[in-house]
Parts: sequence; structure tokens; C-alpha cells
Amino acid sequence: MSAAGDDTPPLEPLAPSLARGVGRALRDLGYVSLSEFTLRSRRRVDVIALDRNGAIAIVEVKSSIEDFRADHKWRDYMAYCDRFYFAVPTDFPRQVLPEECGLWIADAYGATLRREAPLLRLNPARRRAQILRFAQTAAQRLSQNQDRPAASVVLKR
Repeated sequence: MSAAGDDTPPLEPLAPSLARGVGRALRDLGYVSLSEFTLRSRRRVDVIALDRNGAIAIVEVKSSIEDFRADHKWRDYMAYCDRFYFAVPTDFPRQVLPEECGLWIADAYGATLRREAPLLRLNPARRRAQILRFAQTAAQRLSQNQDRPAASVVLKR
């Protein structure tokens, strides 16, 4: 079981690098993002992003064709965002990806948007719940990061 509390296996070794590249590209477009975010449905998305107007994008990272073929949960994610994308490496066979989804071509350092995702229009109640969950998750991660003891600090009296 993953740390997110669901039965989704952790990201493959290439996938975290792709997620990082997508996060950087989203930041350049004015979004803030979180990786490995657990939805209310207990499904874990690879990347979720929020823009300054409250629009929510979800990016599903697929590092290989086998990864794509083995995972059919991504359709469930569409009910939790305004735009849904796949992010894949440059050598991924893009023709297998559904046309109704946006597409990022990514590596560890960035990503290029190849196809814009159609606007899905999240309902207001779910948007509010998602934004609150996003904020709580981000604050919790920041707090946990700040609360780590400094291993090299020794107090002298």
C-alpha cells in the first residue's frame, strides 16, 4: 500500500522525474502544484495544479506504454479537475493516448504542452472541496518539512 493510503503502487523511477518537469512547466504558466496528491475518492494523482483563478488541472504521468495499459483509473480523475492531461517522455508512442486529454512531453527539467486539454468545468462544491484539500495538503507538507530536526545543529550551554 502506498503512503497515500490507497492500493496504487508508487511512481516508477522515471515517473518522479517527469512529474518534476511537469511541475516546473506548470509553475512557469502560473500554477502551483503538488505531486502524489490523494483525492477524496482515495485515488492518488501524480500531479495536481491550481492556478490563481482556482482552476484545477490534473496530470497523469505515464513513463511507458506498459504503465499506460495497466492503469485505467485515470478516467476517474476527470471528475476532480477542470483540465486533464497526460505527461509522457519523448519516446512514448503518443498515438495510444486518448485525443480528449491534454498532453505534455516531459523530462526531469521541464515539459512542453503539445495538446491543450478541453475545459471540463468542475462543479462549485467539488472545486471548493478540492481547493481546501489542496491547501491542507500543501500546508501539512510544509509543516512536516519545517519540523524536521537539523541533524548538524548542536546546542552548547
